[in-house]
Amino acid sequence: MRYRHVFAWTLVAAATLAAAAPPASAAGHANCPQLSGRWYGDNRAHLQQVIDERGSCAGHGRRSRPVAAFDWDNTVTKNDVTDATLAWALKHDKILRPASWGTTSKWLTDAADTALTAACGTGVPVGAPLPTATNPRCTDEIFEIREDGRTMSGAAAFAGSWNHRRTVPQYAWVPQLFAGHTVAELSSYARTARTGALAAPIGSTQTLGTHTIPAYVRYYDEQRELIHTLQRAGFDVYIVSAGSEPVTEIWSRGVGVDARHTLAIRSVLDRHGRLTTRNQGCGDVPASRGEAIPYIDGKRCWINQEIYGVQGTAAWQRQDRRHRPAIAAGDADTDVTFVGDATGAHLVLNRDKSELMCRAYDDADGRWVINPMFIEPLPRRPDPYPCSTGAFNEPDGAKGPVLRDDGSVVPDRQDTVY
Repeated sequence: MRYRHVFAWTLVAAATLAAAAPPASAAGHANCPQLSGRWYGDNRAHLQQVIDERGSCAGHGRRSRPVAAFDWDNTVTKNDVTDATLAWALKHDKILRPASWGTTSKWLTDAADTALTAACGTGVPVGAPLPTATNPRCTDEIFEIREDGRTMSGAAAFAGSWNHRRTVPQYAWVPQLFAGHTVAELSSYARTARTGALAAPIGSTQTLGTHTIPAYVRYYDEQRELIHTLQRAGFDVYIVSAGSEPVTEIWSRGVGVDARHTLAIRSVLDRHGRLTTRNQGCGDVPASRGEAIPYIDGKRCWINQEIYGVQGTAAWQRQDRRHRPAIAAGDADTDVTFVGDATGAHLVLNRDKSELMCRAYDDADGRWVINPMFIEPLPRRPDPYPCSTGAFNEPDGAKGPVLRDDGSVVPDRQDTVY
């Protein structure tokens, strides 16, 4: 564990998901492992070409291994493993009562503090487990804030100023909810939740208060096989997630990625080794209460800092080609920056996220690879993506046009891969 101690449903489009023919490039690199699996169109051939060209098996004699970076939730797995862990914790009374809900997040509103206090009560001592398994009101408030950033009455749960390309309070809030637990305890919750989620049937749901959420999680076979193929071809494969790092590490082992290659929100620990409401920083942003997490531009920062050793303000900037992943994969706007940084292939699973899909469908460099989700793919989006007007996530939270590197505006794009 790399923590710094600080005091203080099932729809299968058989025709489109048919396995692609072996890529022609394979003949030129017989030593390179060959990718298999059911991929959309010629996506497998595109990925194989990058493996053939960039992998150490191609005999280029590189001193450093090429990098591949994958988002986790809904990119390597179907459904969110952090939500699966939080759901299990709420059903098993694993959230400890804070002295004040307002201390859990620097952006939590008075309305949210009041709602959580009223719903969860003050009947247990500070630091003791809240009885969320038998108190659906408390569970509802916590999960509504996590899911929608609002209280059950509809009031904003977070307010203030933050860089919307570096953090989102409700993502940072999940590790903060586990403050007071050790890394080992949170890992054990994630491990138990993983067992249940993998055993639950595809399409099954569970109830948290009045919320209905997926009960199952599945590893995508194709992504697991892609990761293994990349590793055999000499790539260093990393996971970069906006989830809690101890949780993500439990899951990443299932695809052969170890803790050292798993980057996610790293909680600062107190002197007793317990999680606090602070997380480690990136670049020129020090440890804080959620100011910078692996989210949109933050994922670039963590990749630059932890993989390539780039420090300070420069970690937020796009690096030269030698210091960027060859392949990067994601499914949401939170992944758009680091996926766009890839020099060989930008792999996107279509989850109807506007900024990412505008970049992918624009395909400015001809290297964007779009695939429907492998389990329960979404139907076609009926209207175009608003690329020219409101798909870009501005740092201040506003929406703007998506721009190419040369400053030109990406036109609105139709959804065609689904």
